[in-house]
Amino acid sequence: MLTIEKVDTTIKKQVRRFIDLQFRLFKGNEQWVPPIRMDMFEVMNKDKHPFYEHSAADFFIAVRDGRDVGRVTAIENVNYNIFHGTRTAQFYFFDCEDDSEAAAALFRRVFEWARERKLERVIGPKGFTVFDGYGLLEHGFEHRQMMNMMNYNYPYYLRLAEESGFDKEVDFTSHHILVKDFKMPERVHRIADRVGHRQNLRVVRFKSKGDLKKWADRIGRTYNNSFVDNWEYVPLTDREITFILNNILMVANPKMIKIIAHNDDVVGFAFGWPDVSAAMQRSKGKLIPFGILDLLVEMKRTRAMSGNGMGLLPAFQGRGGNALLYGEMEKTMTEFGFTHCELTQVAETAVQMRRDLETLGGEAYKNHRVFFKDL
Repeated sequence: MLTIEKVDTTIKKQVRRFIDLQFRLFKGNEQWVPPIRMDMFEVMNKDKHPFYEHSAADFFIAVRDGRDVGRVTAIENVNYNIFHGTRTAQFYFFDCEDDSEAAAALFRRVFEWARERKLERVIGPKGFTVFDGYGLLEHGFEHRQMMNMMNYNYPYYLRLAEESGFDKEVDFTSHHILVKDFKMPERVHRIADRVGHRQNLRVVRFKSKGDLKKWADRIGRTYNNSFVDNWEYVPLTDREITFILNNILMVANPKMIKIIAHNDDVVGFAFGWPDVSAAMQRSKGKLIPFGILDLLVEMKRTRAMSGNGMGLLPAFQGRGGNALLYGEMEKTMTEFGFTHCELTQVAETAVQMRRDLETLGGEAYKNHRVFFKDL
């Protein structure tokens, strides 16, 4: 017998069941990077996570004969719908055994949940914040997941989604770059220098997390003004900006965070992250007691970098500002001795950026697909 149970997020045992299911499904998978368990508990805590101050989400588990076989989250991001003028629901945290009946039942529950709220469309996977990975992995299963900045799944997940009537919405491609092959033409460096002087732009670098925190509000405002034309864009609240910053600082090296400033205003940013996926795998989702120490060691030891978070205000695009961003990315890779870098999840709609990455030596090697279904 198959049933769908709604998780009572005030009961830790039920929350733990929802979290544990993914760990069981991917146990022994060398490419999967487990989430940090306490982060998952925080996301599911409706009294503390800032998302629930403006929006809603519920969590469901598929149970067959007393055994948990699948899970999914149904989300209504009210701020997203207001900004885009849509009535859209999202699904996230979809994991399931290769069980078509269970997957179909989970998705039907999401559709029912959405209709109850008079929503007209479902898209996903799409999570709670801009740093939640988009889509189901469609290509590149042989490569390790980049921390938790993207999702990892088995190939059959796509079939399960399509069987429930989902179609492609948009693809996000990740590019792999060998630092030895990443060579910006001297002409681009000259453009970057010239743009900096003519447009009164400067690069702000940070020595400590305290220095970075001082710019947090300005970085958040710039994000809220930079990506307004992007399909996935949703404006962040002040509480969400603070929440995201506090979380990313745990794996951030402030010296790898670069800001493009016009006078004292942030107009662009180029975020680099040390790839600590190996340490996250060793932690098995637990940072206490030794996981944090291992994470800090891996930050210094890793030779891989993630470039996830590049943006420029529209007013400074097409005027050479991009050259500054790419120039800073190159400096980060070389200064810290990285041998390779992943430019994580660039939307297929970002045509110019994808062309730039390929020109600079990037190879598209992973693809994630976001799906939609009209109700």
